[in-house]
Amino acid sequence: MVNVDLSLTFRIGPDPEAAANFIYKLGAHRFDELIAAETEEAIRGLVYSVTHDKVNDLREEFAVGMLSTLNSKVTIYGVQIMNVKITDVTLPPDLQDRLERTTAFKTKMSEQEKSHENRVRVLEDEATRSIETIRKSNARKLQEIEAERKRYDIERREMEETARGKARVEEINAMTDADVALKKSLGNESVEKVMARQDAEALLKKTHIQCQTMKIEAEKKINVEVKKSEADLAVMESKAAAMIAKAEAEADGAEALREKRRYELEWEKLKVLETIAGNQSRKFITGEKGEAILSALVPRP
Repeated sequence: MVNVDLSLTFRIGPDPEAAANFIYKLGAHRFDELIAAETEEAIRGLVYSVTHDKVNDLREEFAVGMLSTLNSKVTIYGVQIMNVKITDVTLPPDLQDRLERTTAFKTKMSEQEKSHENRVRVLEDEATRSIETIRKSNARKLQEIEAERKRYDIERREMEETARGKARVEEINAMTDADVALKKSLGNESVEKVMARQDAEALLKKTHIQCQTMKIEAEKKINVEVKKSEADLAVMESKAAAMIAKAEAEADGAEALREKRRYELEWEKLKVLETIAGNQSRKFITGEKGEAILSALVPRP
């Protein structure tokens, strides 16, 4: 059970009419009963409307509410409540002890919460400082990396420019060498053409001279062979004439001797043909002498 002590301050009036209303309509005894009933009802409403741990915290609010409620009840009777004050609130021992433990626990919890909040705040501050340090470190590393990247870009561009310069120099050198080689090749080609033309002319002249020499030598050999053949032919004609003459001389002697001479003549013709056929050099005999030789060599029927 909750005991609530309160103090009321009121007045009757302020005019005579209000005092008459109080005396004739309500009276002191009934006023006590009315105030007691309304006060108990208000306290009961207070106790039932809040938890036990909040009774002590609502004294001021309860006093203002009760002041308004009581004035609405007693104003018609010429009474005006001036002030309502809760002087004491007493809870049962076990409830008071529980409330004290609860309050102590809440206080401890509040202290723990504040300590925890303080620790969390410290951890957050440390985390914030750590994050800020990491962020600054990362920013510094990013700047270093960016600077390193820019340096690498500069070095790469310098190396590319150097490589391009070397490539241009090599290209110019190659083009120069190619031009020199081309001019040299053209010069060598011209020289080779001139030398080839000279060699061809020299070879042509040499070949012409050799041909003329061979032609002259061939003509000489032909003339020699012709003269030799003519001499051989004259000799053979002489021998043939002698043999014919001898044969004619002996013709009268006997037919057998005639046949023998004819046979020997034919045999001599065959030897001449054999000699001519066995000769390696070519002989050209034309004209009447050739016809005479052929007539002499061909047997008559």
